[in-house]
Amino acid sequence: MTISLTTLHSREHDLSSGEAQLRILEKAPVDADFNKRLDAIGLAPLMPTQIQILQVNVGKMCNMTCSHCHVDAGPDRTEIMTRETMEECLHAAQSSGITTVDITGGAPELNPNFYWFVEQLSAQGVHIIDRCNLTILLTGPHKNTAAFLAKHHVEIVCSLPHYRKTSTDAQRGDGTYDQSIQALRMLNDLGYGQGNEELKLTLVTNPVGAFLPPSQSSIEDEWKHELHRNFGITFDRLYTITNMPISRFLEWLVSTGNLVDYMQRLLDAYNPIAAAKVMCRNTISVGWDGMLYDCDFNQMLEMPLNSIARPHISDFDANALKRRTIRTASHCFGCTAGAGSSCSGSVT
Repeated sequence: MTISLTTLHSREHDLSSGEAQLRILEKAPVDADFNKRLDAIGLAPLMPTQIQILQVNVGKMCNMTCSHCHVDAGPDRTEIMTRETMEECLHAAQSSGITTVDITGGAPELNPNFYWFVEQLSAQGVHIIDRCNLTILLTGPHKNTAAFLAKHHVEIVCSLPHYRKTSTDAQRGDGTYDQSIQALRMLNDLGYGQGNEELKLTLVTNPVGAFLPPSQSSIEDEWKHELHRNFGITFDRLYTITNMPISRFLEWLVSTGNLVDYMQRLLDAYNPIAAAKVMCRNTISVGWDGMLYDCDFNQMLEMPLNSIARPHISDFDANALKRRTIRTASHCFGCTAGAGSSCSGSVT
């Protein structure tokens, strides 16, 4: 059974809002009651463990428009985090014992205060992650960004859909693969990806299509072999991430008639061990405007925190956040399929 894009548009009118996307997912005729699955293993309601990671979306502006992007980022997006909000993120991290700040976007480097933010975080001594699309490092205004990140020992987590050109360009645009290879070589020259704990280089792959990623451990050696054999490139880790049925990927699933089958695939691969280790249990996500979310995916679906009087970074209260109930919906099956999926790759 398929659901046509025309039918869904006539029912929902607007695919751009999180509420409309959630309604679309609810209409997929599968038993997608995530809380029921949690209840069966004694995890309902889902609660945090310990807040260790602050993931900060500093803006939705990007130099690319990737077909799978759950942020719906692109050159036309104007949402940008202010320095004032960044200062509130710095205070939250320092006052709550957070050990990692994960900077994402869009292309986070396009925020005019990105470099200042990294410098301040570095001075605080937290582990910093930059979610980099690689191609941004080759643009004129950012030609020194890679060296800046190396200076501050920022871990670079970068997207590369495949070690082959065809699959990468199909998802991210013609010419992206060649630029990505050039950027990876530049990072290697700076010492990234050589086994140095202070200069970690992590690649992220996600499927090009309506299927689940292969096992992270089963393909990492293949990726390392092929990239080194063909280009002399080395990297430290490979993350496999499941495409979440939201935003552009949801639009593609609907328009191609793949939504129901894909949701069923996620449900069939549900892993209760992965459910116990989902990233929302140790992570807080901060939107470009300072609003707080359980995870990056809830942020894009406009699902702010439950059980918090004012879910904003300016009122960050680590103790209250530990007592909250995590909001879930059918898209959460994307994080619990197979070996599980998070912004740090597989969870099992």
